[in-house]
Amino acid sequence: MDLEKPATKVETRQPGRQPEGCLVVAIRIPVRIVVLVLVVPVRMVWDGLVVGWRLLMDTVLRPLGRALSWVAWAVLVWPFVALWRYVVTPLAMALGWLGKVLVVVPLVWLFRHVLTPLGHGLAWICRGIGAGLGWVCRGIGAGLGWVYARVLTPVGHAVLWVLKGLGAGASALGLGLYAVAAWLVRYLVVVPARWLYEWVLTPVGKAVAWCVQGIAWVVGMVCTGIGFVLYWLLRLLLVLPALALWRWVLTPVGRVLAVVGREVWSALGHAWRIAGHISLAVGRFLGTLLRWIFVEPVRWAYRTVLTPVGHFVRDAVLRPAAEAARSVGRVTRQALAAARDSARQARADVRRMFFGEPKEAVAVDRREPASADGRTLGSSTTALTKD
Repeated sequence: MDLEKPATKVETRQPGRQPEGCLVVAIRIPVRIVVLVLVVPVRMVWDGLVVGWRLLMDTVLRPLGRALSWVAWAVLVWPFVALWRYVVTPLAMALGWLGKVLVVVPLVWLFRHVLTPLGHGLAWICRGIGAGLGWVCRGIGAGLGWVYARVLTPVGHAVLWVLKGLGAGASALGLGLYAVAAWLVRYLVVVPARWLYEWVLTPVGKAVAWCVQGIAWVVGMVCTGIGFVLYWLLRLLLVLPALALWRWVLTPVGRVLAVVGREVWSALGHAWRIAGHISLAVGRFLGTLLRWIFVEPVRWAYRTVLTPVGHFVRDAVLRPAAEAARSVGRVTRQALAAARDSARQARADVRRMFFGEPKEAVAVDRREPASADGRTLGSSTTALTKD
């Protein structure tokens, strides 16, 4: 007989959720209870403030703001708009028209009929004077050109030939003097300075550099030893105790505080949501209580008492009063119409008495029928149906 194998339990973990220890479970329930007790009054007060603020905003602040904006528009903006539209704009248009008539038009006429002909005359005179001056300048320029070509050019060539000879002699003398000075400087300054640098200054500098390197090596070794000793002193006295404190004290305490803080934050979220549901239920209960205590009695009184009374007052008092007012208005309008007709007839009689009958209009034969349907002679539309 085959024996059935015992079923093995497979642990299933929710994706994205880490396993929790006994410390987390032990902290979660008390923290959530305490936080819920503390958060419920705060949430109810918060919801009350939100409802009050919305009611105040919808019933008081928004209408008050609209009224204040309308008053500000009527008091601050509209006077300036009216001033600009009905005072400044017409005044500016009038001043512009006066400026055009009194300033622009006379200036245009002066420019067109006085300054333009005067400017043309002055331009013609200046052109004549310029032509005369140009002829004189051309004559003077021709004379100066002849003097330059026949007199100044040969004299300049002669002076240039003399200066070239003097320059050649001076350059030869300068080259000789430069060669002598260069030889003296080479053998009196450069050669002794090079010998001094190679046989005196170079050995002295190498000796000084070797001494400086030795001193630097000694100082470096001393500093290295001091630094090694200080490094181990600081490591043994500060780094290792601080590392042990961080690893064995601060890290476990930080983990515990992180667990507590995470649980407190999660408890605050849960408590805030639960307090919201509680506050919603309390608000609905208070709303229902207020409705049955105040709203329903007022509605019942409005429907059963005020509405029949209002209908009776409307049917028994307001409608007859409105009919009487309309009849009085109708009679008044008829009387005013009769008075206007009488006044119009009286004016016509007075005009006829003083000025006589008006002349009758003479009929002009336009060879067109007077009525709108004259072309078809009534309802006929073709020549076969004419009478």
